Amino acid sequence: MTSINERASTLAQAHASGRLVVLPTAWDVWSARIAEAAGFAGITIGSHPVADAMGSSDGEHMHFGEYLAVVQRITGAVEIPVSADVESGYGLAPGELITRLLEAGAVGANIEDVVHSEGGRVRDRNEHTDFIGAARQAADQAGVDFVINGRTDAVKLGTDVFEDPLAEAEARIQLMEQSGARAVYPVGLKTAEEVTRLVTAVDIPLNVTAHPVDGHGAGDLDALAGVGVRRVSFGPLWQKWLSAQSEEQLAGWAAGR
Repeated sequence: MTSINERASTLAQAHASGRLVVLPTAWDVWSARIAEAAGFAGITIGSHPVADAMGSSDGEHMHFGEYLAVVQRITGAVEIPVSADVESGYGLAPGELITRLLEAGAVGANIEDVVHSEGGRVRDRNEHTDFIGAARQAADQAGVDFVINGRTDAVKLGTDVFEDPLAEAEARIQLMEQSGARAVYPVGLKTAEEVTRLVTAVDIPLNVTAHPVDGHGAGDLDALAGVGVRRVSFGPLWQKWLSAQSEEQLAGWAAGR
């Protein structure tokens, strides 16, 4: 089996290559193996689709140990690198968070700035930057080339929270890059103009969420590459698409047609 250091190096090199990397978002061993068989170089694990599969809900409502058990089953079932979405960290200190992720076999993580366990509080810029920096330090001390994908919900939260959400997202991703993130994830981008502005604000890959069939508001895979996107994941959209397809196909059977 490929070692965790080899997997981490593979994922880190993909992010440093300058090429666009697509990391499908899995939620169990079955979906992870499908992505591996399709030829993807790595996968992400999404807290949202895992929660749905477990009968829970997104927003740090799962028990973290149960979530890590899913992560560990996936990392043990595939040979490709796996990055796990850990929301805001489930209340753990950065060092413990990284340690537990490495124990579960993950070599990357999304870390976001909305603290769901504290009523949806939004970390301020410096607090989130410090959290990312401490996670980077913990990974480096462990000797693993861990890929932190620093997420901000500034655009998603909109003007109810920030006067200029796009400018806030820009400032946050720049700070996260400086603190050691290997990719940044400003969720909620809808247009090519928004994507282009934030892509040019950092030197590391910018992650967008795309639909596996319909693509992104900025276009298909070629269009995203054209505006400089270097990391794409699916979030819960692959699972939702499969759900809709299944419901449509099974409806006739349920109705006796």
